[in-house]
Amino acid sequence: MMCMGLAAIDGTIVSTAVPQIVGDLGGFSVFSWLFSGYLLTVTVTLPVYGKLSDTLGRKPVLIVGIVLFLIGSLLCALAWNMASLIAFRIVQGLGGGALQGTVQTIAADLYPLKERPRIQARLSTVWAVSAVAGPAVGGLLAAYADWRWIFLINLPLGAVTLWLIIRYLHEPGRTGTGAGSPDGSRRTRTRTGTGAGAPAAARPRIDWPGALTVFGAGAALLTALVQGGVGWPWLSAPSLTLLAAGAVLLALTVVIERRAADPMLPGWVWRRRPIAAVNLALGALGLLMIAPTVFLPTYAQSVLGLDPISAGFVLSAMTLSWPITAALSSRLYTRIGFRQTAIIGIALAALILAVFPLLPYPAAPWQPALIMLLLGGALGLFQLPLIVGVQATVGWSERGTATASILFYRQIGQSLGAALFGAVANAVLTARLGGAGDLDSVSHTLEDSASLTAEAADRLRRAVDAAVDHVYVGAAGAAVLALLVLVFLAPRHFPVIDEEPEEAERPAD
Repeated sequence: MMCMGLAAIDGTIVSTAVPQIVGDLGGFSVFSWLFSGYLLTVTVTLPVYGKLSDTLGRKPVLIVGIVLFLIGSLLCALAWNMASLIAFRIVQGLGGGALQGTVQTIAADLYPLKERPRIQARLSTVWAVSAVAGPAVGGLLAAYADWRWIFLINLPLGAVTLWLIIRYLHEPGRTGTGAGSPDGSRRTRTRTGTGAGAPAAARPRIDWPGALTVFGAGAALLTALVQGGVGWPWLSAPSLTLLAAGAVLLALTVVIERRAADPMLPGWVWRRRPIAAVNLALGALGLLMIAPTVFLPTYAQSVLGLDPISAGFVLSAMTLSWPITAALSSRLYTRIGFRQTAIIGIALAALILAVFPLLPYPAAPWQPALIMLLLGGALGLFQLPLIVGVQATVGWSERGTATASILFYRQIGQSLGAALFGAVANAVLTARLGGAGDLDSVSHTLEDSASLTAEAADRLRRAVDAAVDHVYVGAAGAAVLALLVLVFLAPRHFPVIDEEPEEAERPAD
């Protein structure tokens, strides 16, 4: 949980300190890369670290990730200009990618199937607390200390985390090869000792060429998606160059992976229906999550007139209900199955998202907050059963790759969603305002509404309201897409392998 907290809070803690950072280092035109650089690096390294954890063991990958994260944090605190800070944030992201995927995998390694929802719900709570506390802590440190402390506080926390992992994490070695009943009523368990964690079989060679091309292709394509239409036009030279480079590297990756003895991106990830379906479904989840996480705070401030802290609390309602329903989801999926539980969750999410455009103008703050509370509850029933279900269908030697795969496609969905829904919102604003416009510029204009007439300010607010409504309609469509994937592509029953650790090796509560 401490490892997860290090990666989770770092995605949000910087946001409220941007004015102080820009005032000290300059570089206003590129400051968005403080977030994009970190998140892109986390995303493209997920499949690499997943495969490495299956090859070398979870513990060494996690230790390397923590060390890289702490080195990046220290360098960020010592940054002398914006370019150096962005570069060091990328170093942080190299560590953050190892933390995110490996922690989820270890949770499945150490806890039997019946206990995994409780543990995964605790990890979800870490993300929820980070989403709420990160901006507040970042703002306090920037206002009353110095923005460099945002990164320095990672050092003692990371040191304690590193010591705990080295001292107390003992991976039980095992291999899982059998399939049981749909949700684990029959188990196959084979053991290879209790040493460093990897099975006793000979370790294959690491596919470093595949890792490099995966990293390069992902970095080029995701950068094009994140910056296209924002940093430069979609049909500009930078966009076209990045897309072309990404396509070439992607083709090279396919060639290398087909020839590799133990590929970094194994083909079985897409040949197995449960994993392939969950990859697509969680990709759609990443797509729809852009609506509440990116556009709701703008809606709350520009349309409802809330301050940033109050707007954050409207969004945080979702993080309150999500861990609760995630923890309770096991009572449902043990009776009706992983797929059916996820179908119920995503169907409810589609209905809830479709209700948002029906809110009156202007809505009372409790109304979008209630929608977010209900949405969090629905998504808790959707995401966790799918993650636990996929992890339960693979043995130790494949679990890191499978876990990283579904997390990777969720992140890809978020990148696609940011580009797609950003274009939708800007198109609606352009149509409503009768000329070129984008959500950021309209929001900044409304922040300085003293210079606007009441009629002009109301026109801008109605335009933002319409833009966000269209985004939520698109998010509801993404939820329907996930629902169709589960109904038509996912198997009715997941073939479960439950590798339950022996009593002596179970972690104590």
